[in-house]
Order: sequence, then structure tokens, then C-alpha cells
Amino acid sequence: MKYISTRGNNQELTAAEAIIQGLAEDGGLFVPESMPKVNMAFIEGLKNLSYQQRAVKVLSQFLTDYTQTEIEGCVERAYGDQKFDDAAIAPVNMLKNVSVLELWHGPTSAFKDMALQLLPQLLSTALKKTKAKNEVMILVATSGDTGKAALEGFKDVPQTKIMVFYPDNGVSRIQRLQMVTQQGGNVAVTAVKGNFDDAQSGVKEIFSDKAFNARLNEKGVSLSSANSINWGRLVPQIVYYFSAYADLLKAGKIKAGDQISFVVPTGNFGDILAGFYAREMGLPVKKLVCASNANNVLTDFLNTGIYDRNRDFYKTISPSMDILISSNLERLLYHITNDTAKVAGWMKELAETGKYDVGAEVLARIKEIFAADWSNDDATKAMIAKEYQQEKYVADPHTAVAWNAFEKMADKENVIIVSTASPYKFNESVLTALSKDIAGKNEFQLLDELAAINSFAIPEGLGNLKNAEIRHNQVVNKSEMTKAVLNFALK
Repeated sequence: MKYISTRGNNQELTAAEAIIQGLAEDGGLFVPESMPKVNMAFIEGLKNLSYQQRAVKVLSQFLTDYTQTEIEGCVERAYGDQKFDDAAIAPVNMLKNVSVLELWHGPTSAFKDMALQLLPQLLSTALKKTKAKNEVMILVATSGDTGKAALEGFKDVPQTKIMVFYPDNGVSRIQRLQMVTQQGGNVAVTAVKGNFDDAQSGVKEIFSDKAFNARLNEKGVSLSSANSINWGRLVPQIVYYFSAYADLLKAGKIKAGDQISFVVPTGNFGDILAGFYAREMGLPVKKLVCASNANNVLTDFLNTGIYDRNRDFYKTISPSMDILISSNLERLLYHITNDTAKVAGWMKELAETGKYDVGAEVLARIKEIFAADWSNDDATKAMIAKEYQQEKYVADPHTAVAWNAFEKMADKENVIIVSTASPYKFNESVLTALSKDIAGKNEFQLLDELAAINSFAIPEGLGNLKNAEIRHNQVVNKSEMTKAVLNFALK
């Protein structure tokens, strides 16, 4: 299977080459040239397999230039060795009123672990397969969870360096501590004055600066990405949609062929896009519901067909979704239209004017698959309290945004809420929502407070932050990001 750009240049790469490169030369995103298809026998065959075995079967549909042995090795290194605190890796918690797909049992307590434990293995294998000589430097812009998950995944991986940019004062206290205490000889963490979109656009500008990239290449360094613009970051996420369906089959909650819907809290559109890929492959998905916070640019787009980032930016209690430029939407537009010229035109409009309109026909096709809703912080807190009262389930603010969208759905049959982070990562917001007194308490006292009412223990990685050394203190303006990258690349 070959991979091509959403914007229509003539590149045709293997999966390994696309994963190494990250972003297409024309600024577009890599997508599979054709969509692999599976039948119900394939899906039923997943029912009695482990998550790792399911992953090998699904990944093999896309990574056709990797051998079976290579994929099995990558999967085992990513999900084995008790890195996840649940043997199911991505368990489906079947509550009274709804099922919850828990994607936060990995080492950094967020769904990003599902992809970012695997991406470094796929990249490392790709470097060997292609006999690449350059060191690969991973650049990441994070709104909270991606940064730590990428740092942990790439820590001390041979032939790589990783540099993470996060918005100064734009992540939770726990998220910041996770990043600035990161160990590893090949890692750097830098705060950017501004919001996530400043960090993300800065990274994109560095990738598209041909002169700068040529200069790095002369020094034996190639840039790549661990954000979900990288295909190797997106493809692992397809697996858990199939796995969730297989779990419901195994539990007798559904019969083979029954349609299910997923409600997904999303900012950069990667998580929910993986569900779209699963649907296009043949998974019986009825609806994909995009749940947003007050930065509801995606909700407006999915309801009107107009993407407009020219709006106020809000700092919310669900900071991983505080995003106004949703990069992965570009991939959806390509698959819906199969027209690279249109996609390139819309992305040019977005860059120049901050908005574009896909028109009624494209919107109608999108609405056949997607629905959308959003919640402000007050509604999110109210939902955290309501679900704890009804189910004794402690949801983090991102999951609560999805739960609120679920509550508004007319058809609640066979619905899975995708839970993207442990509530311990957002203990201050969660405890406030549950009317607990947090005055004067530090983040570690708050962890203990939450543990007293939660059925899940404090994740080891979060508990260990208390005595961790602060190792990364650099803060830069957006205009200084390129210099910071150069300094670290040549270090």
C-alpha cells in the first residue's frame, strides 16, 4: 500500500517512508492511496484475541511493507512488559447506562499512550528498513497529553531526538509536571508564550521551512512529527475501535453486524478520525459524535460546513481540546471529496483568511457519518457530578464533555463513550465539580483526595511526580522556536 498527500503532489511513499517523513513535501498529510476492507468474519475473529493480537491484525491492513514479525515485535514492545495497568490495554467499562472505552491505562494516563507507545517502535523499525543514516528529530506541539506520551515513548530510542513545545500556562499542573520532569538523554521540553495554536503553527512553519530543513539535513538531522499529523501516530488508534466492538461482541452486548456509535471528545480531530477509518474499513459504525468544549470550531463546522478559526480562544478545564486549528480534518476532507485540489484550496484559504466553506454537498456527506455537540465548563462540571452520583464513576473533564453529548443524543442504543484521560490528571477540576474543598492543597494532596473517592488507584507515573526533579525550564516566544530547535538538533 502506498501513501499520498492530501494536497496532491506526486509523492508515493511506503508506510515506513511516510512515518519517517511525517508531513508531505507540499504541507499536506499522508493518507492511504486506497482503503483496506475487512468483512464480519474478520471482526468476529477478533473476539477472543488479546489487544496485542487484535492490533497486529488491524495494523497489517495498513502497514503492508512491514513484515508480520516486525509488526508483532513493535506491538509487543509497545503494549507488553506491563506498561499498561490493565491487561486489556483498552478495556470497555460496561456501566448501567452506557459503555466507556477507557484509553488511559498507559504510562502517562492519557489516550495518547495508545499511539505514542507504538509510534517510536514503528519509526525505529522504519529507519532500519529504509537504511536511513540521518538522526530523526521529532518535533511535537502539545495541548497537554501528547507531549508527555511522546516523550515517554521516544525516551532514549536510538537514532532519535524529541523536542516538545507546550503553551505556557495552557496545560494542567499535573500535565506540566509530567513534561518538565521528563528524563532521557535525547529529550527537550520548551514552553511557548501563547496558546496551543501558536505552538502548533510554529512547529508547522518549521517543517515547511525548506532552507532550514536543508541546513539540518547537512548536519545529518531529519525532522519528523509525533503529532497526529504523522500517519504512524494515527494508525494505532484505529485498533481500539475494532477492539471495543469485539469486546461488546464477546460480552453479548451486541450481535455481529449490529451498528454502534462512538462519542469522542476531540480537538485536533485525530481520535475521531481513527473511528472514521475503522468505519470505512467495514466496522459497523452508525454515528461518530464529535464532542467539543467552548472552543467549538469543530461543532460549528460539522453543523454548517464553514470552518472559521477567527473567534475567541478559551482556556477551559478540558485543555487538551483547547484548539482552533484541527489538523486532521484535512484528511477527512480528502476522503470525502477525493479531490486534492479542493483540499489544497481550502487549506490555503485557512492559512490566508482563517476560514473556508466546503459547501452543502460535502457537508451533507459528512453529516451522514458525523454529528457534533459541545459543552462549556459549567456543563462539564455538572456532568462530572451527575455521573458520579448515578454511576459512582469519576470522569475527567474531557470524558465529561463526551458524556454530555451522549446525554443529548436521541438514539442512545449501543453507544460507547471514548474516555481519553484519567481523572487524576485533572484532579483540581474534578474535585471542584464534586464539591470537594481544595483550598490551599497542592496537586499531590489533591491526588490523595481524589483517590479517597475513586475506584481506581493513583497511577504510578503520577504518584511518582512528587519527588521528581525539574529538568526543563526553557520558555520562548513563537518567533524563537526555530532557534531552539536548531540549538537542540546540533547539541
